Amino acid sequence: MSASVAVAQSATDKEKRDSVPEIIAASMVGTAIEFYDNYCYSIASASYFGAIFFPGATKANPAIGTMLAFLTFAVSFLARPFGSMLFGHFGDKIGRKTTLVVALMTMGISTFLVGCLPGYEQLGVFSIIILCICRACQGVGLAGEWSGAALVATENAPANKRALYGSFPNLGAPIGFFCAYGLNLLLDTVLGPDQMQAWGWRIPFLCSAVLVAIGLYVRLHMTETPIFRQAAAEDRVVKHPLRALLPYWKEVLLGTFAMGITYSLFYVLGTWSLSYGVKVMKPAFTQNEYLAMQMVSVFFFAIFIIISCLYADKLGRKTVLITATLCTLVFGIFALQSLQHNPFTVMLFLCVGFCCMGALFGPCGAYLPELFPTSVRYSGAGLSYNLAAILGGAFAPTIATALVQATGTVQSVGWYLAVMSALALVALFLIKESKNKDYTK
Repeated sequence: MSASVAVAQSATDKEKRDSVPEIIAASMVGTAIEFYDNYCYSIASASYFGAIFFPGATKANPAIGTMLAFLTFAVSFLARPFGSMLFGHFGDKIGRKTTLVVALMTMGISTFLVGCLPGYEQLGVFSIIILCICRACQGVGLAGEWSGAALVATENAPANKRALYGSFPNLGAPIGFFCAYGLNLLLDTVLGPDQMQAWGWRIPFLCSAVLVAIGLYVRLHMTETPIFRQAAAEDRVVKHPLRALLPYWKEVLLGTFAMGITYSLFYVLGTWSLSYGVKVMKPAFTQNEYLAMQMVSVFFFAIFIIISCLYADKLGRKTVLITATLCTLVFGIFALQSLQHNPFTVMLFLCVGFCCMGALFGPCGAYLPELFPTSVRYSGAGLSYNLAAILGGAFAPTIATALVQATGTVQSVGWYLAVMSALALVALFLIKESKNKDYTK
C-alpha cells in the first residue's frame, strides 16, 4: 500500500480533521491497552511467574526466582527497537492509521496467548521459551503503538496546544494502570492467593481481548492525520524512512537518554516496589494492601501528566522537563528511606514518585515527535521512546532487586534513580526547545 493510496482514502476532504473526542479516543485507547498489558505482566512477574516458570530457582531462593521472572519481563523491551523500526517504516510510508491498527492487533494477540500458556510443570523449558516469544511479540506491537498514537494527537493539535494534545495518549498509562491493578486487586480479593497462583493470574491477560476489540473499533473509524495527508500530497513522504532517519542519530540518542529516567522511575514504583513490599519488606504488606496503595497513588500520575503538559505549552518543554528531572533526582536520593512497613510513608513514597512520573511522562508526547520532521517522525519518535525503554525500563526491576540483595538497603535503588536522572539532565540541556517549531515540515 503506497502513500498515494492512504491519501486517496481522504481525497474527498483533504482538510478533514477528527473531532477532539475522536482524537482523544483514537490516541488514548491503544496506549491504555498497551499499559494495561504491560502492567498485568509486571504484576504477574513480580508475584506469580517465579513459581510458575522457574519453580526450582524459586524453591531454592524466592528472590532469584523473582529476578528470573523479571528477566522475561525485559524481553519485551529488547524487542521494541525492532518493532519501532518496523512500524515506524510503515507509519512514515503509508500513514499512521493502518499502522496503528496492525500494532494493536499484534499487541493484543500476544497478550491473550500469555494467558493461555502452560507452566514449567507441563512443558518444561519450552514454557519459558514460548513465554519469551509471546513477550517479544508483545514488545514489537507495543513499539509501534505509542509513537503512532502521539502523532495522531499532536498532528491534529493547534500549534499552541501540542503538548496538551500529546497528553491524550499518555493519559492511557494511568488508565491502563488503574484497570490492571484494579482487576488484579479484585481477583486477589475474590479468589485468594492460592487460586490466583494456580490459575487466576490468567484472567487479566484473557480480558485484554475485550479491550482490543474496543480499540480496533475506534481505530478503524479514525481519519488519517492532516499533516501526513499534506506531506503525502506534497510528495514529502520518503520511500525508506529508516535510511532517511540516519542524519538524525543525535536526536535519537538525546531523546533516548532524556526519556530513560521516566521508564526507570515507573518500573521502580510500579513493579519493583510491589515485589519488595510484599515479598522482602519485614513485616511485609499483603498483595491487596500494596495494590490498593498503588491504585490511589496513580491518580497523582494522571493529574501531573495534565499539569506538566499545560505548563509545557506555556513555558516550554525544556523548562518543565528539567524541573521534573531535578525533582526526580532529589526523590531518588531522599525518598527511598520512606519505603518501610508504614502505610503513611509508603503512600508518601508512591504519591510523590508518581507526581514526578507524571511530570516526566506528560510532555514526551510532544517533545520526542518534535525532534524530527514529518517524513521520519514516526520512526524517530518511536525509536527514541523504545530505546529509552531498554535503557531505563527493561532491567529496572532486576537491577533494583539485585542492588537490594547486594547492599541490603533500598537506598541503593535511590542512587540508581539519581544516576538515571543525571543522564537525563545532560540530554535535556543539549536538546533544543521545540515549543514554537513548525510541525508541518
